[in-house]
Amino acid sequence: MAALIAENFRFLSLFFKSKDVMIFNGLVALGTVGSEELFSVVAFNCPCSPARNYIYGLAAIGVPALALFLIGVIWNNHTWNLVAECHKRGTKNFSAAATFLLFGSIMGRATVAPITWSVISLLRGEAYICALSEFVKPSSLDKFPAENGAEVLAKFPCRDVPANLTKFRDEVTRRLRYESQLFGWLLIGIVAVLVFLTKCLKHCCSPLSYRQEAYWAQYRSNEDKLFRRTAEVHSRILAAKNVKQFFGFVALDKEEKELVQEFPVEGVQPSPQWNAITGVYIYRENKGFPLYSRLHKWAKGVEGNGPTPEGHELLFLAS
Repeated sequence: MAALIAENFRFLSLFFKSKDVMIFNGLVALGTVGSEELFSVVAFNCPCSPARNYIYGLAAIGVPALALFLIGVIWNNHTWNLVAECHKRGTKNFSAAATFLLFGSIMGRATVAPITWSVISLLRGEAYICALSEFVKPSSLDKFPAENGAEVLAKFPCRDVPANLTKFRDEVTRRLRYESQLFGWLLIGIVAVLVFLTKCLKHCCSPLSYRQEAYWAQYRSNEDKLFRRTAEVHSRILAAKNVKQFFGFVALDKEEKELVQEFPVEGVQPSPQWNAITGVYIYRENKGFPLYSRLHKWAKGVEGNGPTPEGHELLFLAS
């Protein structure tokens, strides 16, 4: 148990440090596996009662998957960029292809954890056995006592059955686990094929060369790191100035004093500038030169979000 908890805390630590999409998705999958194992050990407890088994079994698979999906949508930066875009500018600048690409990116990342949860649940089989044991036809079991029906079959996942029904319980459990694992492997195969086709389609439709796309990814990562780091320093210095103005002095440590002396902050950026660098960004070029982000476009003094006579919109979303 301690190992599982430590594994999940380690996953959370790596999760917030990871920027690479493949590493990000891998960490999400590993964290989901550890969480599912912990859930099975601690929380899963089949009621072994007719009508309740089915609801409980499906809920054990579906409800955590739904929660993980919503968390994935919430934690995706594209979601809030889309909200900001719709609030500030509307969707008039997006074509159907761009909108599909954006939602596909959000949904694709958000489904990593719920699919992993569903696959692990199906491969383990406990929830599937709990949900469907009562629906096994007694006639499909050789020499199954006719006086026993769904009420007895519903108790098979709990192993709370008379000794003369033990062999039937083992057969039902084995049959349902086979079906559950078969669905799990099929789901893995379908997802693998879809991921492969999506990657192929992405690279075939990309307007960028492989090297330029790699450069764009490096630029986005560096811009984000530098922006966050600079914003933290800027906000700290501005806060120190405001606190000093209110109290007449400000208690700073040595590092903060050096920051205040090294980086003079006169004020804050006006709202139009923040709005200009916030929102959905799809790769664009202006007079043949690439614009790698909204900040890059603002720095170059390019106005608007849509294609212009001297600018060219390329429907390729930052992943």
